[in-house]
Amino acid sequence: MGYDKKIKLTDYINVYFPFPFKDNVKISFENLANHTSGLPRLPENFDLSNETNPYKNYGKKELNEYLKNIMKLESEPSKKYSYSNLGGGLLGYTLGLSQKSTIQKLLQTRIFDKYKMTNSFTSSQNLKNKLVKGLNANGEIIPNWDFDVLFGGGGILSTTEDLAKFAKAQFNPENKELALTRKTTFVVNEKLKIGLGWHILKSENDKELFWHNGGTGGYSSSIAINVDDKTSVIILSNVSAFNPEMENIDKLGFELINEVTKN
Repeated sequence: MGYDKKIKLTDYINVYFPFPFKDNVKISFENLANHTSGLPRLPENFDLSNETNPYKNYGKKELNEYLKNIMKLESEPSKKYSYSNLGGGLLGYTLGLSQKSTIQKLLQTRIFDKYKMTNSFTSSQNLKNKLVKGLNANGEIIPNWDFDVLFGGGGILSTTEDLAKFAKAQFNPENKELALTRKTTFVVNEKLKIGLGWHILKSENDKELFWHNGGTGGYSSSIAINVDDKTSVIILSNVSAFNPEMENIDKLGFELINEVTKN
């Protein structure tokens, strides 16, 4: 397909940038995928004042400037788990660079097309009435967030039906690429391990759950998967990430999956 250059989890992302990172920091693909890069949640040169669309104007220029001249790690890579939207965005961007493509194109061919997710998109443009309107913390309709270079931190739009296809693909042992993402790469404590992106938890009834959530100005989402029992709970909502009640989305998801995996 023209962009099938293999990469190793231990490969440093640095080789895809034409400049040294500040303080000669080296970060691997695995560090970004399991949130052990030491990077902060958001870069210091990120403009948080635009709450209605904060990621839109953070582009290649801003990211390169950050990596080259501003970056200050909160901890040494590989030592500590700390969730980073910047790390997720940088991972997606660098995966695109590594394949001489973009994360959006890779998602289309490697995920959406492969698992027949026909209602999953990398942009809210042209979706019109298909898209449930996002609501801010006061319940007012707000525009969708648009992502530039940090797209990997939360840019996908999807449906419960498509995410159910993605969950079912996890149950198929032939999908070895998905099994790889569920393999533990870092142990936080006895209750939490990290795969590649996935948080690995124990449910109330001691079942292994693969979990992730997401939130933007107008939406909150949560997915929990129990591969052994072939069950999953997916919640997509237009409850804002800034709504004080948003944590109930995860609570509801865990309650439901505990209920269906009781036997």
